[in-house]
Amino acid sequence: MAGLEVLYSCVRGSVTCPQDAVVCFVHWEMIRSGFRCVGAGDQPLSSDQKSELLPADWSVNKELYSLRYKTKDGETQLLLKAIAVDSTLIFNLMNSGTQQVSDLTVNIGDHVDSEQLHTFNRVFKEADSLSEKVKTQLLPSQDRPTGQRRSRREEEEEEEEQRRRREDSDPLRIPNRQPRQGPPPHWRDPVVPPFAAGGADLDPFGSRGGGGMIVDPLRSGFPRSGFDPTSGIPDILPPGAVPPGARFDPFGPVGRHRPRPDPDHMPPPGYDDMFM
Repeated sequence: MAGLEVLYSCVRGSVTCPQDAVVCFVHWEMIRSGFRCVGAGDQPLSSDQKSELLPADWSVNKELYSLRYKTKDGETQLLLKAIAVDSTLIFNLMNSGTQQVSDLTVNIGDHVDSEQLHTFNRVFKEADSLSEKVKTQLLPSQDRPTGQRRSRREEEEEEEEQRRRREDSDPLRIPNRQPRQGPPPHWRDPVVPPFAAGGADLDPFGSRGGGGMIVDPLRSGFPRSGFDPTSGIPDILPPGAVPPGARFDPFGPVGRHRPRPDPDHMPPPGYDDMFM
């Protein structure tokens, strides 16, 4: 705990009760967190100066301690108050700009030996535990000087990540069935050597220049329009849903304009001739 012994030696003459020692310890944690004390009391004064030491009148009132702090750049101002209630000391730390308040209750007897107030090596008990309480309860959001705080964007990204984790861990959540936005997945072409075996089966319409296996039922008698299922079908299949070269049986009308005349509009010649 570098620096605490020097600080305590400077104010030893003002330490006359156990709560003085606790306030001194909390002041040291504030200094370690990057803040500087500018004076005692609630109201700022023209004579305020940033210092790592406690002001001369810091322990005049043994029932209510009031200390003011600022960051090194002076943009953040904090007001620390400590109220003595029986054998406890209740701390309140308020950010004057955001009005954010944090608090800490310290059982004085657990951390200070009232019989050893002027002996630094013996005055504090469970100092590590008290330090942890100050950092986690009193300084959870105030302990970063300006320039080290997270930006609003970083906080929003962290909140979004936490929300996604909660949704993914929800056993009752129904996943979104809509295709994700972004580039289509990359598929290796199975009809390119050395995977060209069975190419006629994978490309039944012969769209790659081969003979194919079957006649295109949608384009029978008409030249092909270059329909490629890997590019997707509007309102039916998203791009990339069909891997390149995969066997695909078309369903529904492909495109919005079918070739004319539509074979469904007229019956075939002689359809009613029983001898044909």
